[in-house]
Amino acid sequence: MRQKTLYDGWLTNIDQALRVVLGPPPGGTAPSPAGDTPDVEFDEDQRRHAAGLMRINHTGEVCAQALYAGQAAAARTSKVRTEMEQAAREEEDHLAWCAERLEELGSRPSLLNPLWYAGSFSIGAAAGLAGDRWSLGFVEATERQVEAHLNDHLDTLPPGDERSRAIVAQMAEDEARHADMAVEHGARTVPAPVQQLMAFTAGVMKAIVYRV
Repeated sequence: MRQKTLYDGWLTNIDQALRVVLGPPPGGTAPSPAGDTPDVEFDEDQRRHAAGLMRINHTGEVCAQALYAGQAAAARTSKVRTEMEQAAREEEDHLAWCAERLEELGSRPSLLNPLWYAGSFSIGAAAGLAGDRWSLGFVEATERQVEAHLNDHLDTLPPGDERSRAIVAQMAEDEARHADMAVEHGARTVPAPVQQLMAFTAGVMKAIVYRV
């Protein structure tokens, strides 16, 4: 069997980026938590608001794919690399659920997803180069912030939008589990100023993606 080279790795990353950003969403392996939950009729403002929130969540999953890919590419050990790749595969379910819900709401993903993917991959690679424990710490900090904003979405989705609410609730549960996994494997606590910068950057992204 031919030994994989550095070029093979980069080609794999490019292929993954194109599939996540430009291709049809991955099918995932788990059915949508929305299941057979009936949809409701929204007025235009409610529909646009629900779509804006789900577009934020979809872009968050695009960024998660990129972060994990960058961290896996720069991981120091095969164990951490495998964990990052497994986490990315689990996040594919979230990506598929959000894409499906956006379509149901008559909307689309963010037009800026290629930009968000590139930036997140770079951040993930930088975290990986800092060392595996710092990389895991970055996973924990990121997932805690994502869990918090998903819980906020549960409170701000339009009344009666139980399909979106079921998806977001399951995503929040999964993100908390990923954060706990990082801690169990030796994550170092990311300094508070870095976490504050992460939160500020995420806030800017959410404000833009809600509309674009």
